[in-house]
Amino acid sequence: MKIATVIARVLLGLIFVFFGSNIFLHFIPMPPLPATLAGDFSKALMQSHYIYVVGLLQVIGGLLLLIGRYAPLGLTLLGPVIVNILLFHIFLDHSGLPMAVIVAVLALFLVWRYRTNFAGLVKP
Repeated sequence: MKIATVIARVLLGLIFVFFGSNIFLHFIPMPPLPATLAGDFSKALMQSHYIYVVGLLQVIGGLLLLIGRYAPLGLTLLGPVIVNILLFHIFLDHSGLPMAVIVAVLALFLVWRYRTNFAGLVKP
């Protein structure tokens, strides 16, 4: 189980460092935004520069997962981002849903593995 934790942590960390860095460095070409609600949502994130906050959280959270020492903090930073990614693909753009589910499952697995670190959140 320890090996599965390391694999999930590194894989999730690499995903978020890679795609979070793309927000700043633009090494993956972006197609034009469609004239749909998903396109409008993405356009609002980009024009308000809110996307840079999301990208920064992705990079920092991903790096913390890669380092491994502060993985619970990385999961805490990435949690809201993962929820938004999952909801975006459920309600607005179904094309990325399989990858969003994989990311969510990896994150839930890691939260379960680090559950002792989060125990204080659910204690009365």
